[in-house]
Amino acid sequence: MNTGDTAWVLASAALVLLMTPGLALFYGGMVRAKSVLNMMMMSFGALALISVLWVLYGYSEAFGNDVGGGLVGNPFEFFGLSTLLGTEGVDKGFAATHLVFTIPSLAFVAFQAVFAIITVALISGAIADRARFGPWMVFAGIWATIVYFPVAHWVFAFDGAQSKVGGWIANSLKAIDFAGGTAVHINAGAAGLALALVLGKRRGFGRDPMRPHNLTLVMAGAGLLWFGWFGFNAGSALGANGQAAEVWVTTMVATGAAALGWLATERIRDGHATSLGAASGVVAGLVAITPSCSSVTPIGAIFVGAIAGVVCALAVGLKYRFGYDDSLDVVGVHLVGGLWGTLSVGLFASAAATAGVDGLFYGGGLDQLWRQAVGALAVLLFSFVVTYVIGTIIQKTMGFRISEEDEVAGIDSIEHAETAYDFASLGGSGGASLTGQAHAEARNTEGVSA
Repeated sequence: MNTGDTAWVLASAALVLLMTPGLALFYGGMVRAKSVLNMMMMSFGALALISVLWVLYGYSEAFGNDVGGGLVGNPFEFFGLSTLLGTEGVDKGFAATHLVFTIPSLAFVAFQAVFAIITVALISGAIADRARFGPWMVFAGIWATIVYFPVAHWVFAFDGAQSKVGGWIANSLKAIDFAGGTAVHINAGAAGLALALVLGKRRGFGRDPMRPHNLTLVMAGAGLLWFGWFGFNAGSALGANGQAAEVWVTTMVATGAAALGWLATERIRDGHATSLGAASGVVAGLVAITPSCSSVTPIGAIFVGAIAGVVCALAVGLKYRFGYDDSLDVVGVHLVGGLWGTLSVGLFASAAATAGVDGLFYGGGLDQLWRQAVGALAVLLFSFVVTYVIGTIIQKTMGFRISEEDEVAGIDSIEHAETAYDFASLGGSGGASLTGQAHAEARNTEGVSA
């Protein structure tokens, strides 16, 4: 056991855990005032639920010994994690007796747990304003169990690390996904698209203004995501070493380049650069560099990030063209950004980086590119199809979507009996006018949302 590696991984796990509250702020600021608490609660609900499921059987499904074709780990192998407990005593500094490489197994458990949490939380942005909280929690538990945990096994379970036999993408296909472009972002993006189709469009989508109610929260949330992402990517080195340092730098520069690319796209297309664009560009860059951060040079990372900023800025408009209501652009940023980042390994990878492979632009031909494409497509199709089935069953049995009247009145007051802002306490007519407007909209006499 190496204490420096252990300290870095535990610190990285804490950084990634902070990303879920950061995501709650990012998403919460992007919705209307009457939906902000429900939006944030979906992230906090995922944090609570997946923490428990991960300890019970999720870690075993993801990192237990494979039980068939590289598809899923044995869910009972580490059930409850009690078999991973044990130290050598105070005289030996409580050195762990169960290790993953040079760190305690439970440090690895903690690090991977926060990946599972934020992946589930990411999906919620596609169904903002219209998803009931109880069915969302049921969905989160089922989806994590039959989609995320198995896909994490495919991508992250390497032979001989924790399990004797791991997942097929990691060991047979040998696609490179250093920190989760497929398992996290393509997975969540495809699931978000499926749920958006199941729940349908928000009332007034494409007609009424649905502007972010608090861009200050959006930018603060994006800042926390950028901060936490250094744990997400550099922590995936599982050690305080040179690879972690390289990944830290590629993560920083790709994110900056993506923000510039998004802002430049806005400036050329719309005539102005926005704070929402800056925050969205940051997230797009973080998403894109996640799979490729160990395989590209810093210069390569600039290209990966800049292209991601432009492509994702253009992709968020696809929902209007194709008519699906991806409320907070989970598809445009996470699915498209995750696809680009995964494929970019096959283009920009350099053997000079720690992954040690060359992509097409560095003389490696198409070998790595086809591997990346197969891995990305497999996760996309599996996640979309299974999520669509789960969402449809919940919608038909429990009722996933709130009624139109409740949606207009405000999901916060209906689902949680709370509102984010007590306008009435501010004095004057602010509270009354907001309430009156909501009732007017419910009677279909007001087209502008509260």
